[in-house]
Amino acid sequence: MADISLTASMRTTLLSLQNTQSLMDMTQERLSTGKKVNSAIDNPMSYYTAQGLTNRASDLEALLDSMGQGIQTLKAANEGIEAITSFVQQAKAVANTARDTVSKSSLTSSGTFKNSIPEAPTGGPANTSKITINIGDDSISYDVKGAINGGAAADDINAVITGLNANPNDDVLTKYNLELVKSADGKSIELKIKDPNVDVSSLKVSMTTEGASIGLSIGGVIDNTARDNSMKQFNEILNQIDQLANDATYKGVNLLKEDDLRVVFNEDRTSFLDVKGDNASTAGLGLSVVSDWSTTDLIDTTITEVENAINKLRDMASVFGNNYSIVQNREDFTDSLVNVLTEGSDKLVLADMNEESANMLALQTRQQLGVNALSLASQAAQSVLKLF
Repeated sequence: MADISLTASMRTTLLSLQNTQSLMDMTQERLSTGKKVNSAIDNPMSYYTAQGLTNRASDLEALLDSMGQGIQTLKAANEGIEAITSFVQQAKAVANTARDTVSKSSLTSSGTFKNSIPEAPTGGPANTSKITINIGDDSISYDVKGAINGGAAADDINAVITGLNANPNDDVLTKYNLELVKSADGKSIELKIKDPNVDVSSLKVSMTTEGASIGLSIGGVIDNTARDNSMKQFNEILNQIDQLANDATYKGVNLLKEDDLRVVFNEDRTSFLDVKGDNASTAGLGLSVVSDWSTTDLIDTTITEVENAINKLRDMASVFGNNYSIVQNREDFTDSLVNVLTEGSDKLVLADMNEESANMLALQTRQQLGVNALSLASQAAQSVLKLF
C-alpha cells in the first residue's frame, strides 16, 4: 500500500469505509451474542463487575439446591410426626376402650370358715383368741376379747372388723384393693373386692385363729380377655411407631432419630440454620410396652404416658414447622437475590437489540454511501485515462 499513491479524497473515503466496517463488525458481534460487553477489552470495569455478580449468583444457585434438600428433610420429619401422632392417638383410643371395658367377674366363695368363737361362760373369764388374715404375702391380725355376739362385754363382728382395720398393717387392704365388711347374716366377715376389675384369681387368702375362728370368705375370677386383646393392639401400635420413626429418613438424615441438619444460606457459609433432631420413637416419647392392664389404675398410667407423648409430638411439630418456615423464607429470598444479581450483571453487559439493529442499518447505509464516495473520488484519477 505504501508504494501505491492515492489521492487525499480517496484515502479519506477509504479510511471512513474501514471505520464503518469496524463498527459493523462490532455491531454484528453484539447482535449475535446479545451483549455489548463481550470481553474485558470492550469495557474492563463493566466486564469484571458483571463477572463478579454472575459468579455470586451461580454460587447462590448451588445453595438453592441444598436449601431445597433441607426443606425436603424437614418435610419428611413432619410427615413422620403427623403419622406417629395418628398412631399415638389411636393407641390412646385403644387404652380408653380397655378402660371402659367391663370385665366379666363373678364373686365366688373360695373358702368359708363357719365356726364361731364360743360365748364366754356365765360368770367366767372371757375367751381370748387371735384372728389372723393372710392376704398374699401380708397379714393383718386382731386379739378378740370375749365371745362374738355373746355377753355384755363381748366383742361383736363390728368390733373385730374395726380392730383388723386398725392394726399396724392396715395398708394391706389398700394394697390389694380390698375391704372388710360384715356378712348379710351378721355372723361372719367378708373380704370384699373394692375394684371389680381387679384380678384376684391368684390371690391367696387364709385365716388362722387360736382356739376358734369366725366366718371369712373371698372370691372372684376376673375375665380380662377384652383388655388383654386391647393390650396386644396397643403394643402392636407401639411397634409400628418405632418402625415409622426409623423410616422417616431423607438422604441419610433422620431428624426423628436425633440426627442433626445444617442448612447453609450464603456462599461463605457464615449464614446457616442448625436443626436439632429429636427422638420420636416410643422410648423418646416415654411410651412403654404394657404387660398388665388388669386394673383401671394401670390403664390410667398408660393413658397419662400417651397424653404426654402427644404433647411432646406437638412440641416437635412446632419446632420443625418453625425451622421449615425459616428455610423456606431463606430459599425464597435467595432465589430473588439470584435474580437481582443476574439482572444487575445483564444491565452491565447486555446490548439493546433494537438499538444495535438500528446501528447496523445506519452503518450499512453509511458503507454504501462510502463506496459511492470512493467511486466519485476515483473519477478524478480516471480522467487521466482520457489522455491516452
